[in-house]
Amino acid sequence: MSSEPEKTREGTRALSRSEREVLRTFDPGSRALVLAGAILVLVFSSVLPWVGDAAGWEVLTGQADPELDIGLLPWLFSTNATVVGVGLGSLALITRRWVIAFLAGLGGLMVTFEGMIAIWSRQTGGVAGPSFGLVLAVLCMLVLGVQWMKIVWSRD
Repeated sequence: MSSEPEKTREGTRALSRSEREVLRTFDPGSRALVLAGAILVLVFSSVLPWVGDAAGWEVLTGQADPELDIGLLPWLFSTNATVVGVGLGSLALITRRWVIAFLAGLGGLMVTFEGMIAIWSRQTGGVAGPSFGLVLAVLCMLVLGVQWMKIVWSRD
């Protein structure tokens, strides 16, 4: 039979596991709708023109008209926005893991900076300037980055 101290140790271990699980997760509350909406708009922005008449998905897949001379920066932003904004953001919302939310927030802010550089590169060189789809995608990444960091900072 189990003695009383062994039952206490088992109960303490179970409580410790529960505490660790609570510390690993977060509850986004009403921010979940903002995050899901921003991810949805980010996906929608990929069908809008980003550079000249080239849509975001064409920039991402490299199928844009070669005469537009899109360059590396818009492609890099589209790739990272897809991975961080859509991929990590969705994963963080689904799993509600604090570490993934932290990576989504930090990555979102870094990708926002990449997007601003991509807009600047299109304004200073190349054949076609930035279109509203690229600007909308950068704004979505800014919203995602800020909202994820607010969740991370609100951790008790």
